[in-house]
Amino acid sequence: MTNHIVLFEPVMPANTGNIARTAAGTNAVLHLIEPLGFDISDKAVKRAGLDYWDHVNLVTHPSLPDFLETLGEKDRLYLVSKFANQDYTDPDYNQAEGEGDNYFLFGKETTGLPEVFMRQNPEKAIRIPQNDEHIRSLNLSNTVAIVIFEALRQQDFAQLDKIHTYEQDKLK
Repeated sequence: MTNHIVLFEPVMPANTGNIARTAAGTNAVLHLIEPLGFDISDKAVKRAGLDYWDHVNLVTHPSLPDFLETLGEKDRLYLVSKFANQDYTDPDYNQAEGEGDNYFLFGKETTGLPEVFMRQNPEKAIRIPQNDEHIRSLNLSNTVAIVIFEALRQQDFAQLDKIHTYEQDKLK
């Protein structure tokens, strides 16, 4: 099973760069749905992702319908949005091997996911609890990290290093 981070029409290169770094560090596949608000070679994207771009499994899609066509029958799609009735901690992201992948679809920083699409798929929508009186939304790169690490926590952080030691450990 693989976790996929899917960005719908991202417009801020620094967010996408930070998310690319998260994807590289979590073995997640990063999908970008066009149009993008920047050139993928933009120095702001590269700077935010530093030298991790070579380790990002990056897939681009010309449109949301084109992306949706790539999903397999057993894959699970989650729409991450403040307009959801289910907490992001509610679903079981730890499926048995061969039972499909998790796809986490995040909306455009300025407008989120298309309302019509959200209304057609309310059962797939998940939300991070927040105080909606104080902010419009959480930062996209923070939201991605929160959701992907919940999935990884449920999966016992499979294929990730849980311990890292210093070459010359000063703590021993």
